[in-house]
Amino acid sequence: MAPPKRALIAVTSAHAPLYPDGKETGLFITEALHPFEVFRKAGFEVDLASETGSYSPDWLSMTDDWLKPEERKVYEDKNSEFRRKLDNLHKPTDLNPADYGIFFASAGHASLIDYPEANGLQSFASALWEDGGIVSAVCHGGAIFTGVVDGHGVPIIKGRKVTGFTTKGEEEEGVLDTIKSWNRPTIEASAADLGAHYVSPPGPWDSFTQTDGRLVTGANPASATATAEAAVEAFNKLQ
Repeated sequence: MAPPKRALIAVTSAHAPLYPDGKETGLFITEALHPFEVFRKAGFEVDLASETGSYSPDWLSMTDDWLKPEERKVYEDKNSEFRRKLDNLHKPTDLNPADYGIFFASAGHASLIDYPEANGLQSFASALWEDGGIVSAVCHGGAIFTGVVDGHGVPIIKGRKVTGFTTKGEEEEGVLDTIKSWNRPTIEASAADLGAHYVSPPGPWDSFTQTDGRLVTGANPASATATAEAAVEAFNKLQ
């Protein structure tokens, strides 16, 4: 039997100063909005959840360079389906993984802070994986994989090809020292620690995805749509 045509988008609960003048990182809005739109267009029911049921927006993701007018309209409309679900986040412990066919970890640098210890989200993704569903992540969403394991307790990305935000990109943004101060590894380093084969995009900001069976990953904010589309494609192959 194919998994249910329902997707859960995970959202970071964390926030912390990262940008000039103390502006904070949090959820990178389009990394949740773009997948939400892809999944809905493909006929999926979509829910959003964070470890604590709360979120803060990432400052950079709210700027005009990253949030286009039509996207801002959806985000700022508190009656839009996306915004209603974002403002009423589930906690993963309130949901049944058996009701879902896709888990998608959205991101923002703040994901590096809470995802590695987000036991609820990790347990949800692990159970969905064991049920034969698709597990996917974009950009810093790969920080979730530290605790997403198969039925034998082995990280699901071990021995598989993955991508995610590059260490070069962290250097270009000038945030590598801040990440180190959080005592968190970069996505590249974390993938290596878990025994995955990290595949770098052509450039830090190029849209780029990797699909390895039921595991789908994307490199950066520009990859959010393509990663969700690849997750849908992988799901359709399960039919």
